Amino acid sequence: MINKEGVDSTSVEGAADILYGIPNLQVDLHTPKIGVPVQWWRSVGHSHTGFSVESFFDEVAHAGGKDPYELRRQLLANQPRMSAVLNLVAEKAGWGKPLPPGRGRGIATHFSFDSYVAQVVEASVEKDGTVQVRRVVCAVDCGRVVNPDIVKAQMEGGIIFGLTAALKTEITLENGRVQQKNFHDYQMLRMFESPEIQVHIIPSELSPTGVGEPSVPPVAPALTNAIFAATGKRVRRLPIRAADLVTGSGAKP
Repeated sequence: MINKEGVDSTSVEGAADILYGIPNLQVDLHTPKIGVPVQWWRSVGHSHTGFSVESFFDEVAHAGGKDPYELRRQLLANQPRMSAVLNLVAEKAGWGKPLPPGRGRGIATHFSFDSYVAQVVEASVEKDGTVQVRRVVCAVDCGRVVNPDIVKAQMEGGIIFGLTAALKTEITLENGRVQQKNFHDYQMLRMFESPEIQVHIIPSELSPTGVGEPSVPPVAPALTNAIFAATGKRVRRLPIRAADLVTGSGAKP
């Protein structure tokens, strides 16, 4: 915990410093004492704030009858670097083009570790609620790139990490003990389950910035936004449960 004036900054990063041109912004923090020590995850506080902010932003867009990409583009007009990755990812993903029934696209952006990332996820949902992630398109501006393959590998790794958390993994307690023992009951996304991933890098001569973590925050909200586009059901908790997508319990207003 990094405490400043009673606020843990790592809990609100990615929410208190969003790039959208919103004139009035209030971020509240409640830090519960749960009796179980917890620590940082890959992308630190951006992991949960990215999901919360970008999921809610999608809800705001749809509630206002606006295209989620177009609303982001409008509110990022004064952020040229984020606008560039947003526009690039929308172009490369074919945003707005028709998809087969039962399939949807979701979009999300996030700024972390001084890097700008936008992602579009294409996903479908089976009748039993099983989610199939078909494709992830990622655009990143991380300043000057020395080795593009390293940037792409880090982006891909963060995307798989984030999808694993969104689709599979959770730690549960029973009688004060963690129930998960090993990878048989704490499963990772395997190769045959992994989607096609495309990474596009914005050319830049600016100073290099982070690539190890910035691809994690946008992927879960882009996925759940895609699920909404495909099914009309909102996912507001992770990991995604197939039963919620069948019964609609995860889509309560």
